[in-house]
Formats: sequence, C-alpha cells, structure tokens
Amino acid sequence: MTSNHPDNSQIRHRTPEERAERGKAARSSVPRSSHVEFAPTVKRPDPVDIIDAQSATRVPELVPIRYGRMTESPFRFYRGAAAIMAGDLADTPVSGIRAQLCGDAHLLNFRLLASPERRMMFDINDFDETLPGPWEWDVKRLSASFVIAGRANDFSDKERAGIVRATVRSYREWMRRFAKMGNLAVWYAQFDEAWVREHFGAELSARGRDRWSQAVTKARSRDSLQAFGKLTHIVDGQVRIAAVPPLITPLQDLLQGVERDALEKEIHRLIERYGRTIQSDRRSLLEQYRVADMARKVVGVGSVGTRCWIVLLLGRDDQDPLLMQAKEADQSVLAPFAGASTYGTQGERVVSGQRLMQATSDIFLGWERVEGIDGRRRDFYVRQLRDWKGIAEPEAMVPAGMRTFGELCGATLARAHARSGDRIAIAAYLGGGDSFDRALVTFAERYADQNEKDHQALVDAVRTGRVTAQAA
Repeated sequence: MTSNHPDNSQIRHRTPEERAERGKAARSSVPRSSHVEFAPTVKRPDPVDIIDAQSATRVPELVPIRYGRMTESPFRFYRGAAAIMAGDLADTPVSGIRAQLCGDAHLLNFRLLASPERRMMFDINDFDETLPGPWEWDVKRLSASFVIAGRANDFSDKERAGIVRATVRSYREWMRRFAKMGNLAVWYAQFDEAWVREHFGAELSARGRDRWSQAVTKARSRDSLQAFGKLTHIVDGQVRIAAVPPLITPLQDLLQGVERDALEKEIHRLIERYGRTIQSDRRSLLEQYRVADMARKVVGVGSVGTRCWIVLLLGRDDQDPLLMQAKEADQSVLAPFAGASTYGTQGERVVSGQRLMQATSDIFLGWERVEGIDGRRRDFYVRQLRDWKGIAEPEAMVPAGMRTFGELCGATLARAHARSGDRIAIAAYLGGGDSFDRALVTFAERYADQNEKDHQALVDAVRTGRVTAQAA
C-alpha cells in the first residue's frame, strides 16, 4: 500500500543538503542518460486486450464510441491509452523519488480554468488516474504526447526534438527554482494569466499574443450560463436538458418506470450526500440549489463508457443555473505498478490528488460512493461541468507555438510535483545540464513509434470485427 502523501517520509526531518545528496546519489544507479530506454518486452500484453479489459466494466452501448474515437488518429489513440503506457513505464528506469502523479499528463490535460477568486489560471485538469508514483512517468507521458502531436502536424524531426527539449528543460529548470523556495512559497505558487504573460511574453509573437488573448476570452465565456444556454431547452414550461444522442441522453429517455425512478433517486442522493466532502461554506451555497434534471453524458476519449452524469440545478429562479458533472472513478491505471491507493474510495483518491496537485480547485469538487447504479457499488467525483475552461488546439499550432506551450506545461507539471514530492532531491537528480532533456527526446520518439503500432493494432481489430467502433 502506498502513502497518501507521496514522498513525505523521505522529506521529513532531512536537511536540504541531505535531500540534495539523495538526488545526486540516484544518478549512480540510474544515470540520467538511461531514460532514453524504451523497448517493448516479449511479455508485453496485446494493447487491444488492455483496452478491451477496461471496456468490460463500462456501459456496453458506449464502448464502440470509445473505439471509434481512438481509431481516428494516433494522437486520439494515445489519449485513451493511459493504461497501456502505464505498463510500459513500469519497465523504464526510475530514480526512486516519488511524487503525486497526474497519471495521464498528455498535453491536452493542461488548460485554462477558473480559480475560486475568478482569476484565469493555467493548470493540469484531468486527475482520473492520479496516484503517488515515480515523477518521471508524468514527464515521459507529457513528452511523448508532444512528439505524437508534432507528427500529426508534419513537424520535422528537428522541430519535434526542439519542442521536447524545451518542455523537459522547463520542467527541470522550474523544479530547480522550486527547490530553492520555502514550503509555503511553493504551495502558494500559481500560474495565472498575468504570470503567463510575464514569463512567456517574450516567446509569444504578436500573433501568438492575439491567440492567447482569444483563448482567454473564449475560456471566460465557457461557464454554467453558457452551458445552460447550449444544453437545455423548455419542455412543458420546465427547463430540461436537451437530448443529443448518443452523446447526451436525458434520464427520461434512457429508462422508464421503476428503473428510471430508482436511478433518479440515486443521483439525487449522490448530489445531496457528496456535499459533505466540500467546505461547509460551499456546502451552504450548494444547498441553495435544487436538482431540476439529469442526463448521461459521453466524455473524453479514454473515459468513454464510464458512467458520467450531468445534473442541472437551479437556484434563485429558472435563469440561475448550476451544471454539475458526476463522473465515475475507477482504480487508477497506475495502481498495478505503483501500488494501490489508501483512500477509502476511488472518488476520494481523484479529489485528493487534484487538490494536492492543482494550485486552486473547483469550489464544488467532492466525491461520493453510490450503492445502486447499474446494480453495484460505484465511486464518483463531482465538479462543475464548465467553469472558464479553455483547451489547447495542437493541430493549429506551429512549431514555435507548440514549443512555448510545452514550456508552459513543463513548468506547470514541475509546480504540481514540487507540492508533493521531494523537490530538492528531484532537482539535484536532474542537475543543471541537459542530459535528462536529451534522453527524453529519444524516449519520446521511440514511444511515439510504439503508439503508432498500437493504434494500428486497434484499427486492424476494428477491420477484422474483433471489436466494434462507432463514430460519434
């Protein structure tokens, strides 16, 4: 069993000098240059088997949508293949220093979002797979994602190498900065809109600044009111979530009679009881809303088929909406290799990891276990559906833009790891040279090659009828 706090046993009561020595000593057994290593073992499982095993516990009629999305491109496949990469990473060198991991740190899981104080932040957003583990795993998944995205854009080998080196260098240099800071200073570090302009303004061309401003403006518009206008309509004088099958299916269209009533009761209970896991002042705010409607929603790529509900709540009147998302939380894909979570439920694992890694989190973020959805006990975490969320568009990036975005992601990941892991030991291990940076360029290219083979394996499985895919 792992500790809920990734590396505190190694940090507690050690001097900065002792912690730095620990990091430097790790270089002897695990040289930084050794991180180039990746080669599939002869015992490597069939990637389609891994994906299919995950699908066995998901909503059967939604699984073909997952396969359809993953076959679209190597990058979309990669987004859904965290379980495959977790097994591959378990066979790669690690320094022995742990941190709280995102577990799925590809580039699209870094985005704009709102702080409770209504400031625009840049941070990690997806924590379905979060768990304590080797810090290198997150950095490697991030690096490979940039190679895969760069290949999709027909970037040259040199351009992709420059992007990965910049991303990893940013992680390394920011970790070294955090290593020199006090604990509270690290904890209070936030990457808001002003910080991004201050630290990356020189790298942004005039066109880049325009795109950044447009992205911020667009993100600010993506809130509950915007979602309310897009996702609801009036039926018999009542506000209802509109059907967009198969992606959004209102409860009344999904089930009828006793089954519908039972599931509606469970979701009502979920929203009511999960409030115990948020701060008391925020719980008081939540209690001022009433549940008005609910619908099943298809989300993401890798998450397709997990049980996800959007719940419409109304406050002062029918024009005062709060749209919540309750998403099923299963065991992290890292657990077989990094150790099981010690939290009581998988929902608490997700929420606790998110609160630990993010600078600021959604005020309504919480969790609950439900006893009777689809005939078994299931864990959920709950958050606002939209709250100033802005996502990157890698297909529209030029090499210089993707490089700057990589630097921003690298800095953000370093801050997240520095909050939980031994930042002094990690910084000492990485050092001031670029040995680790260069090693990950090679690793990322090798893994992108493997990802293309795995993607083709799924495409072939669909072609031969081994699995069924559906476009949606």
